[in-house]
Amino acid sequence: MEAAHCATEPTFEHQGRRVEGRTMTTMTPEQMDLLALCALRVESKSVDWNLLARICQSREALDVVLSGDLPEDSAIARRNRPLLREALTSLTEARSRVASECEAAERAGARLVTVLDPDYPANLRVIPNLPPFLFYLGYLEERDARSAAVVGTRNASEEGLQRAARMARGLVEHDVVVFSGLAKGVDTAAHTATVEAGGRTVAVMGTGIANKIYPAQNKSLAARIVESGGALVSQFWPTSSAATWTFPRRNVVTSGSTMGSIVVEASSTSGAKMQARIAHEHGKHVFLLRSLATKEPWAAKMIAERKAVEVTELSDVLELMGEATRVQQAGQQRLQLTLAGL
Repeated sequence: MEAAHCATEPTFEHQGRRVEGRTMTTMTPEQMDLLALCALRVESKSVDWNLLARICQSREALDVVLSGDLPEDSAIARRNRPLLREALTSLTEARSRVASECEAAERAGARLVTVLDPDYPANLRVIPNLPPFLFYLGYLEERDARSAAVVGTRNASEEGLQRAARMARGLVEHDVVVFSGLAKGVDTAAHTATVEAGGRTVAVMGTGIANKIYPAQNKSLAARIVESGGALVSQFWPTSSAATWTFPRRNVVTSGSTMGSIVVEASSTSGAKMQARIAHEHGKHVFLLRSLATKEPWAAKMIAERKAVEVTELSDVLELMGEATRVQQAGQQRLQLTLAGL
C-alpha cells in the first residue's frame, strides 16, 4: 500500500509503524469495487457485509462476487446469492453512492483501510463478523494489536469512573493501547485518562466518521484523542447517523479490535454486557472487575461458566494478554487461508 506523507512525527516513544491507509484520492480499484458491493441494495436490503468481508480479500475474489457468486459454503451465503444477483443490476447507482460517501470522508480528512489491505487490523482479521472497511481519523498503528477495551455503563458511579481511569493509566504504563466507545461514563473516563497519561487510545464510533460526534459533549475529547496521536474509527458509511442498531455493531468492532475486553461497570441491560458476550464469542479474553462480579448476577454467571475471568489487579489482565506478535501472525494466517480457499 502506498504511504501518504505524514505531516507530523510520532509523538510516543513506542510508536511503531503507522498504518497510513488511503486517502479518498488514492483509493485502489479493488477498494472501490469492495465499497460498491457494500453499497448494493434491493429495496431496503443489502448483501451481508460480514459475508463480503470474509470473501472479498483479493482481486480474484472480488471478480467472483462481481460475477454474481458467493464462494462460501454457508446458509448465509445461500440466502444472499439471489439478493446479490438482483442487486448487481444497480451497480452503477452503488458506485455513485460510494463516490458521494467518499467525498464526505475526504472533506472530514478521513482515511480508509479495507480487508483487501495487508494493513487491515490484525485483531479484526481473525473474527468471523469483521467489517469490510474502516474509515478513520488519525492513524492506525501496528502496536494496536496489543490492546484492550475498557468499557462500561454510561451511568457509571464515581467509583466506577475512578476504576476505569486507574485501569487505563495502568495499561498505558505497560504500552497497551486502550480502546473504548466514546460514550458517556466509563468510556469517557478511559479515553480521558489514557490521553492525560500520554498513552494511545482508539475510539470506536457508533456513527459515520464525517457525521457529528456522538454524544455531542465528547466533541472536544474526540479532538484530543486525534491530536494526542490516537484515532477515531468507524465501520459505517461516513455520513451515517446514530441509530439503535449502530451501537451493537460498534461493540463488535470494539471487541474484535482488541485482545480482550475489561468491563468495569455494567447492568444486565448495558451495552458493555453485550460486549462481554461478543468478546467471548470472538475467543477474546473477557475481564470482569471483582466489584462488578459481586454486584451483577450476569457477571458472576459468566465467571462461573468460565466465559470470563474475575480480576482485581492490572497484573491479572497483563498475564493473559500475551504479545502483539502472536496476534499479527494469526491475522496473516487467516488471510492466507482465505486466499487459499478461492
